[in-house]
Order: sequence, then structure tokens, then C-alpha cells
Amino acid sequence: MISLNYRDPRPIYEQLEEKLRRLILSGAIAEGEKLPSVRELASQLAINPNTIQRAYRELEQNGFIYSVPGKGSFAGKLSGVDESRRAELREKLLAIWTELLQLGEDPEELRAFLGGKRK
Repeated sequence: MISLNYRDPRPIYEQLEEKLRRLILSGAIAEGEKLPSVRELASQLAINPNTIQRAYRELEQNGFIYSVPGKGSFAGKLSGVDESRRAELREKLLAIWTELLQLGEDPEELRAFLGGKRK
């Protein structure tokens, strides 16, 4: 279900957070579905439980999961993902767009690319 790339320069918790976020967004982890416990996932992936806990904390802060004391963590409603995540993604997209323009990309080709009309 989840595999980590130890050659990736990003911290393990960020990789784990991204993988879980994608699983939730794709529906592979359904709304309300219980996530593996911190200990269970740490054992499965052979990594420190604190790393799992940090990834879960980040996901919870961004509205992708919620915790029920004594019961565990569960996938949240996608509608519960607040506007701040969208704003964050827009900022990243703008930064990439700007850099591509600075590197000489044609604005019309970029628009076509984003519109799904790839060459």
C-alpha cells in the first residue's frame, strides 16, 4: 500500500504524508475509514513511530484525517479540506509558472498544457 523512497531528499514523514493524502484523495482510503495505528504502520514500514505520528499530525492539521481518542485516526471528508490547502497549491503553481516563464517557456504553450491540450 505505502512504499517509501529512501533516496528521496524529502523527510520520510513528508513522503508518508503525501502518500496518505493521495490515497485519501483518490478514494483508495474511503471517508471515515480507519487508518493503521501508529505502531502498526511503524512496524509495517520499519520506521520510527514518531515519524508516523508527525505525518498523521500534519494530515490532521490540513483536514485530511481526524482522530478519535482511544479509537485511532480516520480519513476525513474531502469537503473538510479547507481553503488554505487550495491557496497553498495555487501559490506553488504560480511559483512554477513564473519560473517556467523566466526559463523562456511560451505562455500559450503553458496554457495549452494546463488546459490538457498537450503537444
